[in-house]
Amino acid sequence: MSADWLDLGLSIALGVMTLLFIFRIVLTWYPQVELTKFPFNLIAFPTEPFLWPTRKVVPPIGGIDISPIIWVGLFSLAREVLLGQQGLLTMMH
Repeated sequence: MSADWLDLGLSIALGVMTLLFIFRIVLTWYPQVELTKFPFNLIAFPTEPFLWPTRKVVPPIGGIDISPIIWVGLFSLAREVLLGQQGLLTMMH
């Protein structure tokens, strides 16, 4: 029973992070938005620790920051690999 709760918690966490990164992608279309002000800081605070080091490795392409796109892909992949229909944790149960 506790493994089911762990899977559910992991699924929710990965889903929320994916959603936050999607919001972060949308916010890149509006450079005038101040990410330090409410409610935008609710999106920036949990995502920036992932984006900051990624920007050092993958610089903007044509002036467009693609680091949030990378993290959407990574979190989606992790959710599928771990919890998808053929996922590792799913198959262990």
